[in-house]
Amino acid sequence: MKQIIKVGMLGIGNVGRGTYETLEMNHQKIAETTGLDIEIVKILNRHPEKDRGIDIPAEKYTQNVADILDDPEIDIVIELIGGIEPATEYMARALSNGKSVVTANKAAIAANGKRLAALAQENHALLRFEAAVAGGIPILTSLTTALLSNRFTAVHGILNGTTNYILTQMSEFGADYADVLKDAQAKGFAEADPTADVEGLDAANKLSILISLIFGIEVSPETLPTQGITRVGLEDIEFAKESGYRIKLLATAREKDGKVCANVQPALVPINHPLSSVSNEFNAVYVTGNAVDNLMFYGRGAGPLPTGSAVVGDVIGIARKLEKNSAYDLVPQLRYDSGLEFDGEGTNKYYLRMMVPERTGILGRIATIFGEHDISIESIRQNAPYELDGERVAHLIIIVFPVSKPQLNDALDAIRKDGVIKSVDNIMRVEE
Repeated sequence: MKQIIKVGMLGIGNVGRGTYETLEMNHQKIAETTGLDIEIVKILNRHPEKDRGIDIPAEKYTQNVADILDDPEIDIVIELIGGIEPATEYMARALSNGKSVVTANKAAIAANGKRLAALAQENHALLRFEAAVAGGIPILTSLTTALLSNRFTAVHGILNGTTNYILTQMSEFGADYADVLKDAQAKGFAEADPTADVEGLDAANKLSILISLIFGIEVSPETLPTQGITRVGLEDIEFAKESGYRIKLLATAREKDGKVCANVQPALVPINHPLSSVSNEFNAVYVTGNAVDNLMFYGRGAGPLPTGSAVVGDVIGIARKLEKNSAYDLVPQLRYDSGLEFDGEGTNKYYLRMMVPERTGILGRIATIFGEHDISIESIRQNAPYELDGERVAHLIIIVFPVSKPQLNDALDAIRKDGVIKSVDNIMRVEE
């Protein structure tokens, strides 16, 4: 006889719809494989009059969250309403009631994962969040199961489909940033307010979660050095192409000598690196372990069905533990106890694009100031001059050897004060 696992779901937006569809269309296969009858019995729907594009019996809907969080018959709560609050409080209440929780909410997990993991421990429940990072890609499950024997030294991720789509279109077709953003919004890849995506905030939330799992320390998204793609111009795209790179918004964390360095920012990725070939709305996570060496996980990082697949996978994992009466982690997946220290952005090779007046001695003066700050230049290139506001100017592109960001910023401040340039228009990391 199949064991019945009752599930309550908070929210019925795109991911909620994909989760319900995934469970319904694969219900028989899941039951045959696991011996479990998993059923979503209640769904929080604040606007039942809205057409959700899916046929769900009206009796499953409720507008009262207590019907799910406080129902003793419900074993697992899926949180899909998004945002930090009230999502965090709903998840905390479910865990306090001994219910396991599955969520796709990267913002809430990044901000309050420590609290929620502690509540899961205290109440012998499970907290799972595979869908919060890279959608349908099973990166978190892999890191915490099959790859658990590894000591990881680095993770690089293309974790936001919107920005990857925009950069791909700019690179392949020479499209303007503003035009591609409108196209991405029309296709549903970008929100009406794209700030969280294009400024790197979404990727920072996901990287914060990855750092906890991989390195065992707490680094809040607000602490991570973060830069979006709004300053990436076609000049940068063309230089990258000509120099054997592609530009990607990379979320990166590295461990060395007891310290973790991390950042989210556009980076020049060598064309022969696997991440450089990840295009359009796809995501990828590239990890380096001391046993497996380099691994890349690739797939759709968003969308109702891919994300719903990850949510249902977590539900099945919990249901199997419920069946065996072992439904809690002796050690939570989220960890903050490794003793490693966060050391900011660390030391990196950087790409700089400046606007300079067409005058003799400019290159020499800039090189002198960099030398005074112990910064070595790897390459330097000046594009053809053009007229701007009655003055002849040119783009100057410099790549410097590995340096800390504060040291680089000090040198750039000195260059600005010297009056030798008109502006610093872009700074990006160069992936080696």
